[in-house]
Amino acid sequence: QVQLVESGGGLVQAGGSLRLSCAASGISVSFNTMAWYRQTPGKQREFVARISSGGSINYADSVKGRFTISRDNAKNTVYLQMNSLKPEDTAVYYCNARYRYSGADYWGQGTQVTVSS
Repeated sequence: QVQLVESGGGLVQAGGSLRLSCAASGISVSFNTMAWYRQTPGKQREFVARISSGGSINYADSVKGRFTISRDNAKNTVYLQMNSLKPEDTAVYYCNARYRYSGADYWGQGTQVTVSS
């Protein structure tokens, strides 16, 4: 059974930093594509960052240069380091795992990030 548990969200002032963690079980973060998405009320979930099994990394234009995705294979955990946060980064952040063979998507429960101006 795949389980993704996010943590690290909270309230921060604009310009501040947070690091989100996604602890995975039942799926290998090194063997599958892992990603972060975010969602605000009334809007569709949007892509933030992705790291593939081969180590390729992609970011949404809105977070390039400010956010960094990484993984710790030994801890089977994916991280999202968020710097220079802006009020428009306020959202619920979700961890995503895409199983490389079936393409099945798995989601965590989300963690709230609130950036005050």
